[in-house]
Amino acid sequence: MTDMERTLVLLKPDCVQRRLMGRVIARFEDKGLNIIAMKMLHLTPEHAQRHYAEHVGKAFYPALEDFVTASPLLALVVEGPEVIRTVREMVGPTHGLKAPPGTIRGDFGISRQMNLVHASDSPASAAREIEVFFTAQELCPFQSSLQLWQLAVDERG
Repeated sequence: MTDMERTLVLLKPDCVQRRLMGRVIARFEDKGLNIIAMKMLHLTPEHAQRHYAEHVGKAFYPALEDFVTASPLLALVVEGPEVIRTVREMVGPTHGLKAPPGTIRGDFGISRQMNLVHASDSPASAAREIEVFFTAQELCPFQSSLQLWQLAVDERG
């Protein structure tokens, strides 16, 4: 049986401004992953500091905070089998010029900092990050009727 996981995905301001949200969301849905929460918001510096707590104080942080607070972003909770690894592979390496074609950053990005998407890197990070953006009541998990045709019986969570 495959473990079902949840991950936080942020479609960053450059993704929103470039009108790529629908194309990125479609990739997750096409893969068979469930989007169980979504909200658009304009991050405050305080909210950015909570999300990027491990980076506050680093030399690059002020530019990162300026970037993520400059325009709205779209926060998502995505659920599925091995979703943390799967989404990170779909997103691709941080630098768009080094990301392979077929990944989100490889297909749409050329920058290291304006890299379109954030995706949690571990179960612990995912749990912490989801709580930064969503309450438990805002999560809407569901069993897709398509799962019968996406996973064998012994693979379903």
